[in-house]
Amino acid sequence: MENTTQTFVPATEPYSQPVRANLVREPLNVLQSWQASRQNLLTIIPEISTRQPIVSGRTGTPWHMVTDPSAIRRVLLENVDNYPKSIVTKNLLRPAIGDSLFIAEGKHWRWQRRTAAPAFSHRNVAALAPVMTRAAERSADRITQAGNRAVNILDEMITATFDVISDVTFSGDTGFDRAAVHRAIDIYIAEAGKVSLFDVLGLPDWIPRPGRSLATNGMTDMKDAADRVIDARQARGSQDVPDLLDLLLAGDDPKSGRRMSTEEIRDNLLTFIVAGHETTALTLAWSLYLCAFDPNAQDRARAEAQSVLQGRAATADDVARLPYIRQIIDEALRLYPPAAIVSRTALAQDSLCGTPINPGDTVILPIYALHRSHLLWDDPDQFNPDRWAQGAKPDRYAYLPFGDGPRICIGASFALQEAVIILATLLGRFRFKSVKGVDPDPVMIITLRPEGGVWLEADPL
Repeated sequence: MENTTQTFVPATEPYSQPVRANLVREPLNVLQSWQASRQNLLTIIPEISTRQPIVSGRTGTPWHMVTDPSAIRRVLLENVDNYPKSIVTKNLLRPAIGDSLFIAEGKHWRWQRRTAAPAFSHRNVAALAPVMTRAAERSADRITQAGNRAVNILDEMITATFDVISDVTFSGDTGFDRAAVHRAIDIYIAEAGKVSLFDVLGLPDWIPRPGRSLATNGMTDMKDAADRVIDARQARGSQDVPDLLDLLLAGDDPKSGRRMSTEEIRDNLLTFIVAGHETTALTLAWSLYLCAFDPNAQDRARAEAQSVLQGRAATADDVARLPYIRQIIDEALRLYPPAAIVSRTALAQDSLCGTPINPGDTVILPIYALHRSHLLWDDPDQFNPDRWAQGAKPDRYAYLPFGDGPRICIGASFALQEAVIILATLLGRFRFKSVKGVDPDPVMIITLRPEGGVWLEADPL
């Protein structure tokens, strides 16, 4: 990718804690909320939500930000049908990924989930690991070729994880322009993903959102190309180890026997591509930022990687033998969860933390604030991989990098396996150093990205 290397002066003094977003300390009006939402969704989260279980307000529509684990459990599990994804979320994503697993509700969601679930079984995920190992090798080669210059690790991890997800979705299909897919997704996230003032005001869906309409054009071309590839694969049949496309083509709903149409397969594959490479890339970029921030943690992780791998790239069989590297990933997901804000719309009357929830109210789960809650975590803004030592786990609904309940991320095990394989391979071969004065800024549009990139020096070992 372009602009992935740049010369900087290495940092010499560590910071007291890793970068964090500036949460809002005063109520915002409608215009301020819209401006903040377009620039960085994290800046609409009240700072007080890290110190109390629920914060309520009104910005066009009444809203409630919830960081109490028992209340979150009610939203995501116990009363899940009362809290579908918010209209704003659906409006942002439907032009890109249609009525796929991420968007669908009720029966339409359930049959798709049952059909797709076998594709992400432990056996199938492990069978796809060699693709991850090869991508880790290529990533290490590119970093080596950068020479004595700082590397934008964010760009590099986006390239590496896109290699993985494109190989496990459309492997061997030369008719699918991967570069064009990548560009279309980047444009859509950058432009169409920004919240419109119309969304904040709760205006109807049929009123066009100009930026979103323009960004959708590139997605339309991509969908047409994907349809052609799916139809060709269906006619040709699978080859060698089945990829995700093969598995979805072969899948059916065990209850109804229904199979996905070309359009449904395409929308779900695009969902896996968008979610599967972006979120893992961000997890890896933030993990390497944190390793450079804390050289002692990095040295400990490197010792583990070198002991297990002995100079080779990691494989699926190594993942269970790399517990400290997994702890770093878990801590990166706590501090910088890719899906840092989850939004739902209440359908019927309810109560959360003693607060009445009325039909039409927006219920927001600010995962970023939940993971930094002073009520739930010791020193919540500090990077401390040892809080996950010996398999330690917080309250299940205090840590939600992949959501929970019936809609928990279907690709969570895939993403974690990929992240461990790539991170262990890179830490075993390089020493990463922070660059003075070039810190990433946590910014969320659709996902929580390190704005400005993660610029690190990578010294080969």
